Amino acid sequence: MKDWFFSRFRVVVNIVVLVILTSMASVAWKRMNVRTETVALETNVVKKPVVKAPKKKADPVLVLPENEWVDSTLKSLSIDQKIGQLFMVAAFSNRDEAHYKYIDRLISEFHIGGLIFFQGGPVGQALLTNRYQSHSNIPLFVGIDGEWGLGMRLDSTVTFPKQMVLGSIQDNQLVYRMGSDIARQCNRLGIQINFAPVADINSNAANPVIGIRSFGEDRENVTRKAIAYMKGLQHHKVIATAKHFPGHGDTDADSHFTLPVLAHSLDQLTETDLYPYREMIADSLMGVLNGHLNIPALDNTPNQASSLSEKVVNGLLRKELGFRGLVFTDAMNMKGVLKNGKAADVNLKAIIAGNDVLLYPESIAETVNKIKDAINQKLISEKIIDDKVKRILQAKYWAGLSQYTPIDVYNLYTDLNTENSKELYRELCEASVTVVKNENDLIPIGSVLDNNMASVSIGEGSSASFQKMLSTYKPMRSYAFYEGPSSQEQISEMLTYLEPYNTVIVDIHGIASNPKRNYGVTSGMTDFVSQLKQQNKKVILCLFGTPYSIQYFPETDVLICANQDGKEQQEIVPQIVFGAMSSQGKLPVSVSSYKFGTGVTTTSINRIAFGTPESVGMNGSWLKRIDEVANAAVNDHVFPGCEVLVARKGKIIYDKQFGGLNYRTPERVTSETIYDLASVTKVSATLQAIMLLYDRKQIDLDEKASFYLPELAETNKQNFTVRDLLMHRSGLVSFYPPLWDRTKTSAGGLLQEYYSSKADTTYYLQVAPKLFAKAALRDSVWKWVIESPMNNRKDRSGSYGFLYSDLGFLTLQKVVERVTGQPLNIFVAANIYEPLGLAYLGFNPLKRFPEKQIAPTENDYRFRGQLLQGTVHDQMAAIVGGVAGHAGLFGTARDLAILFQMNLWKGNYAGKRYFEQPTVPFFSRIYDESHHRGLGWDKAPADGNSSYVSSQASVNSFGHTGFTGTMVWIDPEEDLMFIFLSNRVNPDAENTSITTQRTRRKIQDIVYSSLLERKSQLP
Repeated sequence: MKDWFFSRFRVVVNIVVLVILTSMASVAWKRMNVRTETVALETNVVKKPVVKAPKKKADPVLVLPENEWVDSTLKSLSIDQKIGQLFMVAAFSNRDEAHYKYIDRLISEFHIGGLIFFQGGPVGQALLTNRYQSHSNIPLFVGIDGEWGLGMRLDSTVTFPKQMVLGSIQDNQLVYRMGSDIARQCNRLGIQINFAPVADINSNAANPVIGIRSFGEDRENVTRKAIAYMKGLQHHKVIATAKHFPGHGDTDADSHFTLPVLAHSLDQLTETDLYPYREMIADSLMGVLNGHLNIPALDNTPNQASSLSEKVVNGLLRKELGFRGLVFTDAMNMKGVLKNGKAADVNLKAIIAGNDVLLYPESIAETVNKIKDAINQKLISEKIIDDKVKRILQAKYWAGLSQYTPIDVYNLYTDLNTENSKELYRELCEASVTVVKNENDLIPIGSVLDNNMASVSIGEGSSASFQKMLSTYKPMRSYAFYEGPSSQEQISEMLTYLEPYNTVIVDIHGIASNPKRNYGVTSGMTDFVSQLKQQNKKVILCLFGTPYSIQYFPETDVLICANQDGKEQQEIVPQIVFGAMSSQGKLPVSVSSYKFGTGVTTTSINRIAFGTPESVGMNGSWLKRIDEVANAAVNDHVFPGCEVLVARKGKIIYDKQFGGLNYRTPERVTSETIYDLASVTKVSATLQAIMLLYDRKQIDLDEKASFYLPELAETNKQNFTVRDLLMHRSGLVSFYPPLWDRTKTSAGGLLQEYYSSKADTTYYLQVAPKLFAKAALRDSVWKWVIESPMNNRKDRSGSYGFLYSDLGFLTLQKVVERVTGQPLNIFVAANIYEPLGLAYLGFNPLKRFPEKQIAPTENDYRFRGQLLQGTVHDQMAAIVGGVAGHAGLFGTARDLAILFQMNLWKGNYAGKRYFEQPTVPFFSRIYDESHHRGLGWDKAPADGNSSYVSSQASVNSFGHTGFTGTMVWIDPEEDLMFIFLSNRVNPDAENTSITTQRTRRKIQDIVYSSLLERKSQLP
């Protein structure tokens, strides 16, 4: 019997031990998972929360450090000083001296513990912070309500996207980086607390106060992003404050004006509203802000604000959830809490309920007396006050205030507004844009040859940025309802304009964030889209605002939600439509028939995109030095105006214009200003055609040109090859003597047999704006080229040496035209320019564009006797009608960027192959090192001694320059493209300052230095 008893006893003991060990292992496993999640977040992998804390009680997470400074400071405080620490008062940096002195008095008389800054500017706030801190015996907490960054409250600072925009992002590391950057800015401005993130789950679309301030409706998505934001702040010594506890997401009233009621059951609260707070507390959350809500399931006291409820604060938050950080009230001047009594009485209730800090309190003097009376009456013990103050001091110690130093205002604006912050903002915008629907994979749009496409912009004066970006990828007819359609007549008129088009891109602006008045969506907007669909158009609908606006629009073929409206979004969405970048966003809420998480991932199809220098490993601040050089050049009359474009890794990251069309008028150059490209024509037109024919095996580089041009046979030009022409080793002279001189009288006038001041069926080659030549002159010029003498530059082998010759490229033009049976301009337009969607690149621009859009070149008193604007500057190109192999091409920087990006990508662009992969490298490699020549391409001099190419350009780089002050340069080693356009020959071609001052090289040097500077900053 005894043995039986002991054996049973041992079994029971073993079971008990096993249960204890299992429990300990479970706790350890949970804690290990928390640590695993933290590490994962820091390595760009944010997992779903792996800790599911008990509903009733959680192990406390000790987030506030013990320290001797804390204890000694606490012991030194009087009761008045202790009570003062409980106040965090509103401060403004855009008020008058009376307000500033009022804050001074609160600090000196009532020993307040902190300030929360609202409106103002960063420098003013920094100066005031230094002033206020100097008056306080204990360093003040400085906080800001910066949910989307300092820009939420301060001018001249960074504004990041609102939280519902972030809710669309799939990479939570971006949210972490945003929190980190906000923390960096807070540190620079002497701020220790950010009252963010909003951890409310916005499950009520009609919520008038939370809405887009929430990450969305899904508890997991909200929690992961709130934790990421929290860690970004706290890893960089800024206290994060989750709000509005226990959850403000399903309310239909605004606590600023009344006391909202949250009628959720206890189970709903536990599984939904409390979930993010529970998980954040179980991690490392340091601050919680109590909302002013009435929640009967937690405290059924009539009209009781949860922020004043001991059951909610001390009971739920402290005891059940185990929170050991700082507890803040929401602003104590809000109507939602003041319905519970007078300010001083309400402040006391908040302290008794368990709050540590009263935020934005009123009636401070009266409140101090109320608290002291409550201590005397045993309503609250001094030990509880001590505990609160200790937590405040611990948090101040953690934030570094025990070693407080004043803010240095030098360079403050620059430090707050870094290029990295701008890059991060753009990354967040790019990652948030959501393609909600993409029927039949309509986007990305590949071919741009379809002319049956138009765009209509609606609202807020239309969107220039959006439509301008669309036209970068495809020229199309653009329309706008500047105020939105307000009548059926307006809609019908627009539908008439759109009749010829099969596909219409509609962008909607003016969408509001507040649910009132349907988020700003008007019946005119929805009626127009509905009627457009009724006409069987393919409609690409782009909404620049909250996803809640989707519910008011009919189904369309493509639906894109940009989540908010800004220049960045208006530039990003067209890039997604045309495949310059992919879409990654998902809906953060359910709306209409679309559920949370809906989102189509589209792909990039190798089109040039737009981004920031930092996104491609360059330093944007360094690139700003280009502005100084370009502006100085304009002021020094090096050229009237110019444009500088830089692209790297397939992104245009710098594109600016400087100066004007000329020195006399105020007309500024723009990104749509068309320039005479001069000799850049050689590589942008003629060489492109040669490479294409080489690929098609229609020409042999080592075949004699006379094979393709029989008229050269039995002349002094019968033996040079196509390769010789490309390398300027054909023996052709540069000029002979100027061919246009043959069309002039001995007195310098123009022969009437060649020219007329009026165009007609005989004289239709436009030589100047008011001068036309006979079509037969083309044949005469070619005859004169054939008759021209050869040069005498031969090497020891008897072969012709290098001599740069425009006649050589005139001859190559003839080869192209003879082989293809088409004029050069027609061939390159049909085979390259039009498929690439190049709207402006081409010959004879006056046939397609107004004169005022074209940069004027020389006031040509020597030959044409007039200002040249829209007709080619080069005289030899002019007398053949503006289409020549060596000159005559006009274009914009962006068009050239697309053309040469295709070359940089070895002939591939937007899913179409223009050249075989080896072709561009084959033509662009060095063939003549002494004269830095490829096949048609210019190369960087080996000794680095160039007036236009940076010595930092790689040996594999290539490009060309033009007489009018133009330049394109490609560096495959750095995946870099540089384009410079100017009209330096206006008004006089004798102006050579661009060469003597090395302007283009100086700017290109800055581009390479920006790259090197950026590399030196990388870890």
